[in-house]
Amino acid sequence: MASPPVANGAPHGKSQVESSLSEISRRYNVDGIDDDDGFDDNDPRRRGHTRNDQRDMHRMGKRQELIRNFRPLSALSFAVVLQATWEFMLISNTQGMTDGGLAGLFWSYLWTFIGFGFVMFSLGEMASMAPISGGQYHWVSEFAPPKYQKSLSYITVFAGWMSTLSWQAGTASGSFLTGTIIQGLIYVNNPDYEGTAWQGTLLVFAMVAFIYVCNIWGAKGLPMIQNLLLVVHVFGFLVVVIVLWALAPRQPASVVFGQFYNGGGWKTMGLSLMVGQITAIYGSLCSDATAHMAEEVKDAGRNVPLAIVWSYVGNGILALIFMVSYLFAIPSVEDALDDESGFPFIYVFHQAVSTGGVNALTIMVLVLVVASNVSFNASTSRQTFAFARDHGLPFSGWISAVHPTRQIPANAVLLSCVISALLALINIGSDVAFNAIISLQVVALMFTYGISISCVLYRRIYHPELLPPARWTLGRFGVPVNIIGLLYVTFAFFWSFWPNETPVDRTTFNWSLVMFLGVGVLSLFYYFLHGRKVYVGPVVSVEGRRDL
Repeated sequence: MASPPVANGAPHGKSQVESSLSEISRRYNVDGIDDDDGFDDNDPRRRGHTRNDQRDMHRMGKRQELIRNFRPLSALSFAVVLQATWEFMLISNTQGMTDGGLAGLFWSYLWTFIGFGFVMFSLGEMASMAPISGGQYHWVSEFAPPKYQKSLSYITVFAGWMSTLSWQAGTASGSFLTGTIIQGLIYVNNPDYEGTAWQGTLLVFAMVAFIYVCNIWGAKGLPMIQNLLLVVHVFGFLVVVIVLWALAPRQPASVVFGQFYNGGGWKTMGLSLMVGQITAIYGSLCSDATAHMAEEVKDAGRNVPLAIVWSYVGNGILALIFMVSYLFAIPSVEDALDDESGFPFIYVFHQAVSTGGVNALTIMVLVLVVASNVSFNASTSRQTFAFARDHGLPFSGWISAVHPTRQIPANAVLLSCVISALLALINIGSDVAFNAIISLQVVALMFTYGISISCVLYRRIYHPELLPPARWTLGRFGVPVNIIGLLYVTFAFFWSFWPNETPVDRTTFNWSLVMFLGVGVLSLFYYFLHGRKVYVGPVVSVEGRRDL
């Protein structure tokens, strides 16, 4: 889908391209950009900083502070390893299995893969227009209707807080999963072990500490490591799929594709299926993570959208193959959900291999999930750093500080780790903490996706000449793709608030609603108390921008 840099929706003929670029140059004045990148010959920030990157940063009014270590392959590897779709569909399918069963898991994943694709295509194009670590909140600020910019400023800051919240919740959920899987594996080897919530939380703390070390002292080697992990990601997929097909028991196709299960006690199977789709949504999130690493990707206007789109498509196809293999290998939904380990996938592994085999397969998956957690924290810290740079958070000066020798937002990395540790404390008081955290991530992300796509759709329909040039563009398909993507995120947003089962009480309530509204109120309180005095939105620093 990549194409030359043309105005969105314009034909691809030479004369039309020249006409479109001329109009864009009139609206977005990018003349006068000095070829000098402003760096000394020995400045590490000069490495990988192309003239296209220079123009993009200049247009958005930002100074290059980070090192562009990521090349096309490592940018793609980063997104693939972070999203880890088949891995997360393996380890976090309890809700989908409870509300939907085998057939529910398959069909909900299929429609999620298709529907979410339109969202990723839309985000990929916006990442090409404005390749910057801020991502959604920057796009909202830049593409919102100019004459409503002042009245929509509170939405812009709210989107920034929601974007920060979603990535912080995602970082916490990955660490939470890792800790609880370790507990499950301990039980497999020692049936007398009785895991407690506080032990799981301590394991989360250990995971967070490991993530911090990797993202501070291993930051320079992260791109190369991502390429190696991409190989492990594919190899692990092959190992699990082959084991399931060769050694596990087999369900008939009529059961896998046609037998639904309503374990949540909902009035209808359709309602149960809608609630259970959170599993598929969660597994499909975050291939847009590379957008938040944009200021560390060489030639970001081209390579970031390619990484977003192809990581989503590639991971999605692998996950589809895995889901079919996995569902055929589950002899009993009830037994899988009741397994003492707490994880249906450990039950499934046990049906195929010995305890030693379960250990080996689970450890291999854990390695990939840990790698995803490290990458997730890196992306989260860059998004937080960017929002603080635009004075959208308290203590913005400290959060947005870049380490003078490592050229990474070290304080933002630390803050992300602290937030993950604090969210992990929820587990001590409630055994439904994980579903609340992942629902919170889904809700917050859908909110920011929806606002971003709405703003670019407005510009595309009413003032296409004001859209910045994109080196990866949807072209004439932009409007329908944006509309379908917007409809899908609205649909997913609504269902992400629902609890996992009925009747609903204090322990089964989906607390993501309370956390979402709480952060919303907090963000608006901060904005009116202090933020409105210092936060004006990234749009004011966009070079050459002319209002209608």
